[in-house]
Amino acid sequence: MQTQEWNLSKRLLRCTFVLLDGYSVVIGLVLVSGAMSFLSPVFLTSPNLLSVIRQVSVIGLLAIGETFVVLTGEIDLSVGSLVALSGVVAAMAQKAGLGLVPSIVLPLAVGGLTGAIIGVIVAKGKVPSFVVTLGVMGVARGIALVLTNGFPISGFGENYKWIGGGEVFSIPVPMILLLILTVVAAVVLQQTPFGRNLYALGGSRKAAFYSGINVDRELVKVFVLSGTFAALGGIVLTARLDAAETVAGLGYELSAIAAVVIGGASLSGGVGSVYGTLLGTLFIGVIANGLTLLAVSSYWQQVVQGAIIVLAVLLDQLRKRIPRGVSRT
Repeated sequence: MQTQEWNLSKRLLRCTFVLLDGYSVVIGLVLVSGAMSFLSPVFLTSPNLLSVIRQVSVIGLLAIGETFVVLTGEIDLSVGSLVALSGVVAAMAQKAGLGLVPSIVLPLAVGGLTGAIIGVIVAKGKVPSFVVTLGVMGVARGIALVLTNGFPISGFGENYKWIGGGEVFSIPVPMILLLILTVVAAVVLQQTPFGRNLYALGGSRKAAFYSGINVDRELVKVFVLSGTFAALGGIVLTARLDAAETVAGLGYELSAIAAVVIGGASLSGGVGSVYGTLLGTLFIGVIANGLTLLAVSSYWQQVVQGAIIVLAVLLDQLRKRIPRGVSRT
C-alpha cells in the first residue's frame, strides 16, 4: 500500500512539474512584472514599456534564428559578433550613399553567407558547432574592427533610422518586425516539411537520416537563417542608435540562447517553439529593465544575467528527466 501511495505521489509530482513547466515562463513573466511595478512606479508607464520593447527586439530577432539552430541540437555563438559586422556593413553602405535597399540587402547577405559557411563546416566537416561558431565569433568581430579601424560610424538617412526608431500607429517598428517574423517562423516550424525535419533532426539525427531527410542540407539552412536573423538584428540596432560600433552585440549570443531555453527549448534538440522564445525574450528584457529602474549596478546585472542562463540550462536538464506524454512543439 505504501509503495502504491509513493508511486502515486511521484506521478502527481511529475504531472505538476510538467504543467508548471509548460506555463513557467508566463508565470515567471507575470510575477516579475508585478514585482517590478510594485518596486518602481515607472515600470508600467507607456514610455518605459515601449523602451523595453525596443530593447528586446534585437535579442528577439537573434533568438528566433537561434531557435532553428537549437531545435537541431546545435548552437550558434557567432550571432552577437554578426550583429556588429552586419551593422558596420549597413553603416558603410549608408555613408557611401548606396540608399536604403543596399543598406539592408548587403548586411543580410553577409549574415546569410557567414551562416552558410558555418553550416557547411558543421555538416560536411563534422566539426562541433560550438567550436566553429566560437571561432567565427572572433573572426566576424575582427573583420568589423578592420573595416572601421575601431571607430564608430554614425549619421544615417532618416529612412534608414526609421527601421529602428520609427513607429506605425504609435507601435515601434522593431516590435512590428519582431511579431511578424515570430508568426512567420512559427508557421514554418509547425506547418512545413522543413520545420518537421528540424524536430526530427533534434529527436534523432540517425533516424532522420534513415527516414530520407537530407541532414547536411537542413543543417546548412538553419545556420543561414541564424546568420540572416543576426544580420537583421544588427540593422535594427544600428538604425535605432544611429551608429555602428564594433562592440555592438557583445554578450547578445548568451541572451539569445537563454531566451530560447527559458522559452522551453532543449539544448539537446527536438523540443521548442518560437512563441516560447518570444516569451523568454520578454522575460529577460523585463528583468534587465527592472534592474536598471532600481539603479542596480551594471556589474550586478551581469551577475543576474549569468545566473539566469545557469538556471535556464538547469531547467533544461530537469525537463529531460521528466517523462512526457505530449509533444511540446
